[in-house]
Amino acid sequence: MKHVARKRFGQNFLHDKYVLSSITEAIAPAADDTMVEIGPGLGAMTEQLMRTLDKMHVVELDRDLVARLEKTYNPARLTIHAGDALKFDFGSIPVPAGRKLRVVGNLPYNISSPLLFHLAAFAPQVQDQHFMLQKEVVERMVAEPGSKTYGRLSVMLQWRYDMSLLFVVPPEAFDPPPKVESAIVRMIPVEKPLACDGAKLEAVVLKAFSQRRKVIRNCLAGMFTEAQIVEAGIDPTMRPETVGLAQYVALANLL
Repeated sequence: MKHVARKRFGQNFLHDKYVLSSITEAIAPAADDTMVEIGPGLGAMTEQLMRTLDKMHVVELDRDLVARLEKTYNPARLTIHAGDALKFDFGSIPVPAGRKLRVVGNLPYNISSPLLFHLAAFAPQVQDQHFMLQKEVVERMVAEPGSKTYGRLSVMLQWRYDMSLLFVVPPEAFDPPPKVESAIVRMIPVEKPLACDGAKLEAVVLKAFSQRRKVIRNCLAGMFTEAQIVEAGIDPTMRPETVGLAQYVALANLL
């Protein structure tokens, strides 16, 4: 029976075999990897990965798709976690000593940013992450200071990950085709992130980019004095999108 994509779950199922093969090649799974796929959908990527993997985990919210996966795969090889990835404890997946979790997924556009921030909490337990996301989101993730797309998402994720846009995926690779282009991003957790309190960094970055057209001195008025901004190595007349990660961390450490 054909599964009808559900808009409320942001479902767009990848079916292009060349794209699936390219993603698998980028992930380069090894038989003994502990891998979890977020939102396996109809199992196109799952099937590709399980040609190499001894076993894997998936997190799926749609009950109809959970039932479909249960009928298709041997539970000894595929562990299905039925539920919301935004609430899932990725640290609960057992990983052999000395190894780390690998995470993959075609992430729904409507929850991509919250999900990326949720996953960041598990970064120390993760080897790498490969995701399909809206191209615009990936461009924001990997943007450098001075770019128009550089912002809160760039700073917060670059604090925890080294990231790269691997390749772009056209809408026709999906069913139904989305209205935007997608892209594959590779995220490798930084072994030793710059020391700072994540909540304070988030507070600084959120305030800074809430008025990105203003100079940083005005954006952060009430949170920092001009002298403190200078102490963090920042010219007070700079705009938020030209301030680098290390400088934002320095500000967070002044709070």
